[in-house]
Amino acid sequence: MAKKVGLGPKPSKKSDGDKRQDAWVSGEDKSAEKKKRLTIDIPESLHRKIKADCAIRGAKIADEIRVLLAERYDT
Repeated sequence: MAKKVGLGPKPSKKSDGDKRQDAWVSGEDKSAEKKKRLTIDIPESLHRKIKADCAIRGAKIADEIRVLLAERYDT
């Protein structure tokens, strides 16, 4: 004889308060401007230097490049 498994009630939709709490916990920032991906080719030696410097400081390469671009283009 097959075992019957009962299904629970359908989950209700989250309230606005729950959504705001989830966004706060996950670190989402709705006021931040939408990001676009940029792909560039750089010499391997330059990549090694950037990667080593970021690793020593515990920084991410993408964050480092964003700062440099923001300084150059004053955003």
